[in-house]
Amino acid sequence: MRNYVIFTESTADLPINLIEELDIKVIPMVFGFENESYLDYPDHRELDINKFYERLKNGERSTTALINAMTFQEYFEPELKNGNDILYLGFSSGLSGTYQSSLIAAQELREKYPDSVIKCVDTKAANIGQGLLVYSAAQKKKEGLTLDQAESFVLEKVPHTCHWFTVDDLNHLKRGGRISAVKATVGTALNVKPILHVDDEGLLKPVDSVRGRKKSINALLDKMTETCVDPQEQTIFIGHCNCLEDAEYLAKLVRESFDVKEVIINDIGPIVGSHLGQGGLTLFFFGTKR
Repeated sequence: MRNYVIFTESTADLPINLIEELDIKVIPMVFGFENESYLDYPDHRELDINKFYERLKNGERSTTALINAMTFQEYFEPELKNGNDILYLGFSSGLSGTYQSSLIAAQELREKYPDSVIKCVDTKAANIGQGLLVYSAAQKKKEGLTLDQAESFVLEKVPHTCHWFTVDDLNHLKRGGRISAVKATVGTALNVKPILHVDDEGLLKPVDSVRGRKKSINALLDKMTETCVDPQEQTIFIGHCNCLEDAEYLAKLVRESFDVKEVIINDIGPIVGSHLGQGGLTLFFFGTKR
């Protein structure tokens, strides 16, 4: 069996220790403030994650950019030269053009390396929902699954990868076009917190809203209660935008409500964090449906 390498991009927001332990290759995306630009490495080496959120909190606006085909080629080609095949698990095509760039790069590289296999999968996932699929595929690879088997495993899991989000600052959703300016203004005045998820098409959608931060966190647990399957066999992921205390509270609720295998908490990086803002909180697991 030929060796294969699992690639993803920094939107997966997996902890650096898991990335290193499972030998996952992460392509950094670009973000920046006005005339400054940075690469979003998993260890946040170019801009400390706490400083990033501090700048958002102070009113600065961060922008993000997709990964182009040339960058994919630069990361993929050394592995192909070394005789490795590639399984790339990409950021939702419903949220970014990055996946399309990967297809262009893969096609060009297949012509150059006809004996190599390059598989690109649209996870239709974001943040650690994408990370959950990458982590699970890497675990399956460790168990001995071939590239084709790992790809099939991921494709089966995509419709069952549950993403549940809440945000503390509605203005970031307003800037991203997720809610209107009126809803943002009224919602802020009334302390309304939206509940969102990523749907079957990989799009971020508002689903519900509640009054108050604590209720919004409890609502994430309610969504898990509705659809989670076999929690005792699952590693549950929680992401946070500089609100570790809230993430730990949510993790406590999950552990008290379910006999889960493990709960892993990690920072939400600048790419997704630019759109959720300070106080964004996310919960990911496998369920009966998204």
